[in-house]
Amino acid sequence: MKGSCAAAVAVEAFLSAPGPLLDLRSPLEFERGHIPGATNLPLFSDEERAAVGTSYRQQGRAEAVQLGLTYVGPRLERLGQELTAQLRGWDGQTQLRLHCWRGGLRSGSVAWLAGVLELPTLLLEGGYKRYRGWALAQFELAWPLRLLAGRTGTGKTDLLHAMAARGEAMLDLEGLANHRGSSFGGLGLPPQPSCEHYENRLALALWQQRQARAIWLEAESVQVGRCRIPAGLWRQMKAAPAVEISRPLAERIERLVKVYGALGQEPLRQATERIGRRLGPERTSAALAAINSQDWAGACAQMLDYYDRCYDHELQRSRAETSGGASAAAQAGLALVPRLDLTGLDDRQAAELLIAAT
Repeated sequence: MKGSCAAAVAVEAFLSAPGPLLDLRSPLEFERGHIPGATNLPLFSDEERAAVGTSYRQQGRAEAVQLGLTYVGPRLERLGQELTAQLRGWDGQTQLRLHCWRGGLRSGSVAWLAGVLELPTLLLEGGYKRYRGWALAQFELAWPLRLLAGRTGTGKTDLLHAMAARGEAMLDLEGLANHRGSSFGGLGLPPQPSCEHYENRLALALWQQRQARAIWLEAESVQVGRCRIPAGLWRQMKAAPAVEISRPLAERIERLVKVYGALGQEPLRQATERIGRRLGPERTSAALAAINSQDWAGACAQMLDYYDRCYDHELQRSRAETSGGASAAAQAGLALVPRLDLTGLDDRQAAELLIAAT
């Protein structure tokens, strides 16, 4: 049997091609970071990959290849079935998109098997290593960023999604990080990605909106939970124009209760205790008492009193140092347009007002 020769293409052509995207690296490699949307179809387990690498270093390439064949040989039938299943339901113009770390033996071997099975296949030139270089380079490109600033509870993330529903480009820094910011940000959300995978997500999301006249994103601090905004993107955020939105305290509390009230007492208690030293004993005691009595609005009010003070402090510091800024945005010295009052507006109405105002 003879497999067909699969074409290897550059990153953007690979990303643009239709078809299932299969990452052939080991599970641990995949977990550290991968191309968003990829499915892990590991040729080797983590232990097998380590053994093959050791064999290569100590005994040479030929011995390492033989060891790899020992591992993979018994699984060829199952691997072929999995490759065939990946294309089931796609049209005849679709290709399997395959890659490994550097576009070497792993992807080449699976491409050979796909060719034997007469499955159309596309390879990523340079593998995942090449994608990583491409991803990091995206943050050094100039992007038409527009920032949305505002106090905690003003509904910035909801507003971004409402704007996206109306055709505006946006980058959800918190959503891609699985974290809402603050001590409470990870509650009720999946585990955060690694910093490497966060960068991968951000880079692809930016590139997918490369034709946009403006890309809206929230004025965040440089750290979103354990994920860090890449330096190149952060520099552009510091120079980007921003719009500050505001809502009455009662509306902000209502929004926060909808998000956090359903999480229950224990997660909220733990999150409050984590920032107890910053809240101070009086505010911490009042917040915990409200949580214990399931007075979610009262607990949120205590938190907002603290976060609003932080907001005002950063705003004053930023104005003194850089003539503008707010909240997390204040760390970046952002020049704000006059505040946009969203009192009484739902997310749809707020999005329409913001779009019209800008």
